[in-house]
Amino acid sequence: MTDTRDEELFATIRSELFTAVVGDVLDVMGLQKQFLPPRFQPVSEHMRVIGRAMPVLEADVFALEAVGGNNPLMQKPFGLMLEALDDLKTGEVYIAAGASHRYALWGELMSTRAATLGATGAVVDGFARDIDGIRALDFPTFCTGFYAQDQGPRGKVVDFRTAIEIDGIRIEPGALIFGDKEGVLVIPSEAEEETIARSLEKARGEKRVAEAIRDGMSACAAFETFGIM
Repeated sequence: MTDTRDEELFATIRSELFTAVVGDVLDVMGLQKQFLPPRFQPVSEHMRVIGRAMPVLEADVFALEAVGGNNPLMQKPFGLMLEALDDLKTGEVYIAAGASHRYALWGELMSTRAATLGATGAVVDGFARDIDGIRALDFPTFCTGFYAQDQGPRGKVVDFRTAIEIDGIRIEPGALIFGDKEGVLVIPSEAEEETIARSLEKARGEKRVAEAIRDGMSACAAFETFGIM
């Protein structure tokens, strides 16, 4: 279950922050590779994802059920995907990587189950399908595109709640995930408290800068006064 601190944290992020300001703060802190690549986009522009990472490791396969071989997991349709989905907790984000981009990793029924469990979104390094259904559910889903081809005979989940990487960005279980239409950030647990505190300070400062500029202050003067632009 999401504890009260997380509920308050997520509500604060939702009401006051956006990825640009948090990304700027991470840069200043020396964490300069925390945005996932720009290929990740929400299925609806207004969607925002905020929650704790539940990483899922995918792998390509070449049959629904393998003939021969030495791994019993290969005999299970979807591998551990259904188990991973059922293990989602309130406030978690299903975040999957490891597959080639030739089939969908997320869909409407998965969104329905995740929403029922209290999950706050999905971020998949690959395609989503059943897009109209996901939009109707308004379940925050970030993916690299839309494609109806099924995962069934092409991919399996081989593990979950294990660290994954996307383009060299490490995602540990429990890391804070924050995404909007301008990008998806992975905020490491050890930097989370400082990142959010400094981001709130910057976001509130930017409002003061905007007000000063509207009142006629120049960009140069505003930066000299506030140190923000």
